This record gives sequence, C-alpha cells and structure tokens, in this order.
Amino acid sequence: MPIFAVKTTASQERTVADMIANREEREIHAVLAPDSLTSYVMVEADNNAVIERVLEEIPHARGLVGSGGSVGRSSMAEVEHFLSPTPDVEGIAEGDIVELVSGPFKGEKARVQRIDEGKDQVTVELYEATVPIPVTVRGDQIRVLDSEER
Repeated sequence: MPIFAVKTTASQERTVADMIANREEREIHAVLAPDSLTSYVMVEADNNAVIERVLEEIPHARGLVGSGGSVGRSSMAEVEHFLSPTPDVEGIAEGDIVELVSGPFKGEKARVQRIDEGKDQVTVELYEATVPIPVTVRGDQIRVLDSEER
C-alpha cells in the first residue's frame, strides 16, 4: 500500500491530518502527522487520485509532493522511524548543563549527574543551591543548554 506525502501550511499539520482522517473515504487507510516533520502529513491510500480529491476541500492542504507517475510516494521503510517513539533523555549526557523547563524548579540551571533511560528520568544537581541536592526529573522537563561533548 503506497504512502503519499501531503504538503501543508506550517503549523497546520495536525489540523490537516484530522480533517483527512475524519473524511469517510474507504481508499484512505491511515494518516500520520509526526511532530518532527514540519509542513508535511503522510497518508496511506490506494491511489493518489482519492487524496487529490479530498485535498480540494481541506484548507491548509497544499497538495501532493512531487510530480509524474510517483506523485509523493514513499515506502514504509521511509516513514518507519516516525512510528517508534524516541526517549526524552536521548542526546543528554552526564555533565551536560541543562535548564529545568517545568516543575517547582522551573528556570533553574543544573548539571546532569545520572541518566536512567529505562525510566526516562534524569538526576541533576542545581547550580545555585547552597547545599548540593540531587533532584530527579522526567526527561521532558529539561532542556540542554551546553554539552561537554561539543
């Protein structure tokens, strides 16, 4: 089953994907709007004609990518990496300087002491703390400011 790439207006990917998914078209089987892919939605359908017909009625949809016989076609191998979630602690190393972006210590800077990839948690030590206390936070609650690996 071919997968087609649909060009959208920036920041409207989720809206376009929802509108395509809510259409009752038997030829459209799945819609994917990954956060890491800006201005594109992936649609699994029998052929490109049904997608073009649906896109005429959807605002913020710009059309199929490409031209010719293989209009916007992608294989499952090309979109497979969008289907498996990546851990939030990926790309963080011990010793990195991070900023806490949520929770009671929001806005504080800290140094990464330990990473628990299984639980998706990071133990940090706050910079401005009088007494160094290790604080364990979720991986999505921090933002890397400076990495020692660079």
